[in-house]
Amino acid sequence: MTIKKSEAREKKVGAVMVAGAGIAGIQAALDLAESGFYVYLVEKKSAIGGVMPQLDKTFPTNDCSMCTLAPKLVEVGRHLNIEILAPAEVTGIAGTEGNYRVEVLQKARYIDASRCIACGICAEKCPKQVPNEFNEGLDTRKAAYVLYPQAVPLKYAIDREPCIFFRKGKCRACEKFCPTEAIDFSQTDQVLTLEVGSVILAPGFQAFDARLRPEYGYGRYPNVLTSLELERMLSASGPTHAHIQRPSDGAEPEKIAWIQCVGSRDPAHARPYCSSVCCMYATKQAIIAQEHNAKTQTTIFFIDLRAHGKGFEAYYQRAKAHHQIRYLRAMVSRVTQNPRTHNLVLSYVDEANRIQTEEFNLVVLSIGMGISPENVELARKLKVELSPNNFVETGCCTPVATSQPGIFACGAFTGPKDIPDSVMEGSAAAAAAARILAAARGTIQRERSFPPETDVSSEPPRVGVFICHCGLNIGGVADIPFLVENTLSIPHVAYTQDNLFSCSQDSQNQMVQMIKEHRLNRIVVAACSPTTHGPMFQNMLREAGLNKYLFEMANIRNQCTWVHQGQPRQATEKCQDLIRMGIAKARMLEPLKYLSVPMNKRALVIGGGMAGMTSALALADQGFDVHLVERLERLGGNARRLHSTWRDEPVQAMVDGMIEKVEKQPRITVHFWAIVTEVRGSVGNYKSKLSTGQEIEHGIVIIATGAEPLRPEGEYLYKKHPNVLLSLELDRELARGAPRVKEARAVAFIQCVGSRIPERVYCNRVCCSHSVENAIRLKDMNPEMEVYILYRDMRTYGERETLYAEARKNGVQFFRYAVDDPPQVDDAGDKIVIKFQEQDLQIPMEFNVDLLTLATAIIPHQNGPLADLYKVHLNAEGFFSEAHAKIKPVESSTAGIYMAGLCHYPKPIEESIAEALACASRAGTILSRDTLELSSIISRPIDENCDGCAFCVDACPFGAISLLEYMREGHTKKTVEVSQVLCKGCGSCMATCPKQGIYVAGFTQEQLEAQVDAALGLG
Repeated sequence: MTIKKSEAREKKVGAVMVAGAGIAGIQAALDLAESGFYVYLVEKKSAIGGVMPQLDKTFPTNDCSMCTLAPKLVEVGRHLNIEILAPAEVTGIAGTEGNYRVEVLQKARYIDASRCIACGICAEKCPKQVPNEFNEGLDTRKAAYVLYPQAVPLKYAIDREPCIFFRKGKCRACEKFCPTEAIDFSQTDQVLTLEVGSVILAPGFQAFDARLRPEYGYGRYPNVLTSLELERMLSASGPTHAHIQRPSDGAEPEKIAWIQCVGSRDPAHARPYCSSVCCMYATKQAIIAQEHNAKTQTTIFFIDLRAHGKGFEAYYQRAKAHHQIRYLRAMVSRVTQNPRTHNLVLSYVDEANRIQTEEFNLVVLSIGMGISPENVELARKLKVELSPNNFVETGCCTPVATSQPGIFACGAFTGPKDIPDSVMEGSAAAAAAARILAAARGTIQRERSFPPETDVSSEPPRVGVFICHCGLNIGGVADIPFLVENTLSIPHVAYTQDNLFSCSQDSQNQMVQMIKEHRLNRIVVAACSPTTHGPMFQNMLREAGLNKYLFEMANIRNQCTWVHQGQPRQATEKCQDLIRMGIAKARMLEPLKYLSVPMNKRALVIGGGMAGMTSALALADQGFDVHLVERLERLGGNARRLHSTWRDEPVQAMVDGMIEKVEKQPRITVHFWAIVTEVRGSVGNYKSKLSTGQEIEHGIVIIATGAEPLRPEGEYLYKKHPNVLLSLELDRELARGAPRVKEARAVAFIQCVGSRIPERVYCNRVCCSHSVENAIRLKDMNPEMEVYILYRDMRTYGERETLYAEARKNGVQFFRYAVDDPPQVDDAGDKIVIKFQEQDLQIPMEFNVDLLTLATAIIPHQNGPLADLYKVHLNAEGFFSEAHAKIKPVESSTAGIYMAGLCHYPKPIEESIAEALACASRAGTILSRDTLELSSIISRPIDENCDGCAFCVDACPFGAISLLEYMREGHTKKTVEVSQVLCKGCGSCMATCPKQGIYVAGFTQEQLEAQVDAALGLG
């Protein structure tokens, strides 16, 4: 249905509709809501989360997927400025950028959400069983159901189609037994009209239907599963409770095979692209399968192993070296079943070109991503152009913009991608929407408030302890029932409870209820990392009317069950010790006063390349003043040396256009020939001094300092033969039409020069596509030219796979070499001789070429000094490290510091731009505030003990402590004072002080001694 077009109003609407509530949509919604906009989050299913809740763990950290996602689900569910509409779908749109009217069909749940308490009685009494789509049909659910145990909103719904009442007018058992009379069969679908200024499309992907590849037997042979089905088996909340079982007999498989590229790289099924994630999730599943049973033999059949993300190559190498995952470069031609054993027999050609058959107990098909017909129809309704593969058509300079002004897209709808890229794009889309609606910021926003806090300072401790199973991450190793029972006997413990997932919204709500019901005044949560989940639990305390600092977290996952998986008895004992230590400290906690400071709304962006300029413009367009620092005399960075993008868009036009925008933006001040030399302060109130002598006061920092190509002098004749070039040097020669390129009769490329080796384990992400692009340009220039590419794995991920296919079609020849037997390159005068052992044909090869291009590693600049100044971390290779690999991909572990572009990791230009937009969005959530809440866990001097020795002044890494003198009783008294803005509560001062003259609030000497005593069994 299409709404009639309405007249555009002058004022823009300070609301955004996000269509699709997977991880990308969730991130976009949270960023916008935290930046002063109201968000309508529209989801077609009955709960938000998308595919991520179905996953067991995530690569390359093997973090629990649900644990990673749950804090965001809870935050969305509780956010005053996010309105969840689920189940619902977009049916029409009218208006223009800034003033859209969107028609949404909100479907009936047939359960009154305001009355539903998620008790589950409706599902328990419902007699109708249907396949459970969340568990990929491996088990059944009822017609009355909740999508998954940690669902947000945690409200049941009735599936109308199988419901006996709707089919036959009978039953109504759910209505009879519902204790709150929430069942409402009279509900009807409702048409809503939403007035918004912008729309973000994040509807996700549709997994490939493996039945379309009948040669693999899916749907006919019970022991052939899809990768998503295996994910549900691996999950603690899945149908087999984290036990891998053969559907045919329930037996645990001893040999498992994964077949890659099922529904990817497959033009015959309209899937010519690579799905980008399959190689890595198969690797993850194989590792986890072996963690479940060390005797399991795992084999992955692949074509090219695509481990192109940050940390992926190292993960792949660990899988081979430490987990003995067997990787076979082979395309399986067919799968047949042994009718007696139900084992599967795979036929394939091995790397020695021999036909082989091998028998496995279980086969997993690594299925690819696609766009559903419903989402193609959604794009049509909104007049959004799609690519030939039905992904949203975007530009490399505008990676989240659609063909319609004010409508943006993110996540898998713009192309196949993994979780961190989806999160990053969600933030990028939020930035794109925020910059066009900046004038309407805060016009619809509602302010969050907590109930008054109960003063418990004079009450005896009543400690509540909540112990989390964390699926099988904790509960699969430690004896949780024993821990719950044992904990209740500890002095001052008034209540204990176990939760499957303490981070889920229903658990949070129940914990609030228990705090009130049992009058608990100190809380210990024994679960996972306080770094990722602590703030969420602290807000839970505030919801219950307690000061948030009356909270202690025992990290029994990271510090115990993850490192003692094979020692359940010892792990349980250690968990017991950690919980006792948490209780010992918790009973001594005191409420702390909340601290806040005014927010400096200026931004500092370091680096004037495409990423830095993008961030600067995105922030300036939202009304924030920006200082852009560039170490050279001009803007543009590495992009000045690029000729065109993989979509054949001219890069120099992009660079010039962006520079012009920067120069015309009055809120941006550019500092050339400048680097940061000195830093004071922290998030919200930084002071950074430049080499020019200028000092800038600002609230946040975006680091976009770029990287550089490795120049391997002497290797492969580089710098010894004039016709051995680097990739960017060939770009320059192609751009100017150099005669030696035009007249060349044979040209070769060697991939992975200086990368994917022990010194630099990582993949460069861009090199394969870049070489293939240039190979195509060479063939277009001269179809008779011989063009060779020597590679190890061709990593043309996503829709870049079409370039690889085009190159092969155009006659570019690809040869594979081995890492331990690299090509030999010799000088033959005007010619260059290349010799190597071809791995697919297993024969030695030699050819003469006129030009040789080396695809060398992208290496970081000297990032150490900047990392030290802003107290941010670098990884082993020298790139800036993100706070969390999946859910905080552009944030450092230091609040208010963000990173974009090549300084974070090698990536193509459109991903650098999207990352820069994401940084602007995350920064905007801070800069849009008038005040910034500080941590109250900071150092506090004890004046009567302090003698002004200044040991703590020297020890403080943040410069937060200063020495002062004052007159007391006629004498000069030396002491120290602490800046509440600069102090980070690290405790260096407390550890250094010889007189107990300073302590960290929440970590007093008495509290720490109590923990030590508890650990030693003395408390």
